[in-house]
Amino acid sequence: MSQTHRTGSLFVIFLTVFIDLLGFGMVLPLLPNYADAFGEDEHGWLIGTLMASFSAMQFLFAPLWGRLSDRVGRRPVIVVGLLGSTVFYALFGLAAAMRSLPLLFAARIGAGIAGATISTAQAYIADCTTVETRAKGMALIGASFGLGFTFGPLLGFAALWLSDDIATSPWPGYVAALLSAAALTLAIFKLPESLSAASRPHERGWISRQSLSDAVSVPSIAALLATSFVSLVSFGGFETTISLLLKRQMSFDSREVLLFFAYIGLVLTLAQGFLVRRLSGRIKEGPMAIAGLLISVAGFLLLAQAAQQGSLAAIMAAVAVEVTGFSMVTPSVQSLISRRSDPSKQGGILGLAQGIGALARIVGPLAAIPLFFIQPVLPYWVASGAMCAAIGMLAVSLRGGKDFVPSDSPSTATATATDANPATAPQASSPALH
Repeated sequence: MSQTHRTGSLFVIFLTVFIDLLGFGMVLPLLPNYADAFGEDEHGWLIGTLMASFSAMQFLFAPLWGRLSDRVGRRPVIVVGLLGSTVFYALFGLAAAMRSLPLLFAARIGAGIAGATISTAQAYIADCTTVETRAKGMALIGASFGLGFTFGPLLGFAALWLSDDIATSPWPGYVAALLSAAALTLAIFKLPESLSAASRPHERGWISRQSLSDAVSVPSIAALLATSFVSLVSFGGFETTISLLLKRQMSFDSREVLLFFAYIGLVLTLAQGFLVRRLSGRIKEGPMAIAGLLISVAGFLLLAQAAQQGSLAAIMAAVAVEVTGFSMVTPSVQSLISRRSDPSKQGGILGLAQGIGALARIVGPLAAIPLFFIQPVLPYWVASGAMCAAIGMLAVSLRGGKDFVPSDSPSTATATATDANPATAPQASSPALH
């Protein structure tokens, strides 16, 4: 694949993921209010289960989609995922129009299954980048999320006004479906296949039981997956409790919370789309991830202090610090996992990583919300401690890890030196070089 072709493919996958994530950003902030309006939920278990259903499906299906993409290619899996998003966002709109909680659950479960193909988009980026440019490529996914969480809530805010029933309007679901349909069209006509036939495993079968053993057989990958899990649990708790904090401590209404989420998305976009991409060419993934974890620890401590003060300015500053730190961790860890994986098994391992991330986003709210109800600052104190533990896990991984080297490589010594200097990374470890 030529450099021009790679660049064009990365641009198309970025647009495809971004357009689809606009719909995700539109719908997600509305879910608690819709579920509350459609059914009785005295203790919040229905809302909690609805919020967890999307991540639960991602946990179950991300490894399967990733493994399937290793066998049939990235493009077909991405197209099927976008088709599913189109259908289930439309079902979300229908559920809102009918005020049906069962349909709302069906829409979120289906959207979770379709959205689990994000791991395949990560594998697509890995196919189109070299070891030296892997972190920059992975940052595109983070930038897509940031843009989706910035403009998605704003589009959702506007879509609420397309019907008289602003509280439970079906139009955010319909508009999200139209956006996913646009991304589907783009993928069908403009997205080329990134995986060569030579890079695909020859074994048969859709579901492989080897993804977990492939990952944990390399100790540094196991430590990286643990680091990712802990950091995502902490951030998942933050995402859930920040809306509660704003409502209880600052008396925000739903529209103001929606706008605050747009602010979070803007910070994430600036941090990951500009800061991280610029630094990743100068700073290696390991030090970048360590720095991000340290910044996240500071962000959680500042957030705990801001929650006690009840100051909006302090909360906004603390959130900016926390989101910036998190934006440095995720693409760096993903890049390290990719670099240390066998290219023929990369889709399955990245799918496993995505599934672990989904599990973390289930555990995060379940751990953080009870802590919040005990004391609003407790989730942030606990999260800061968890991020300190993640620093220790990452240090273990960096000390003993190395990039993947094919068995026919003339020397494995180069791989050991790779973490010390990405510029010397063996070109054979990149699946983009066919």
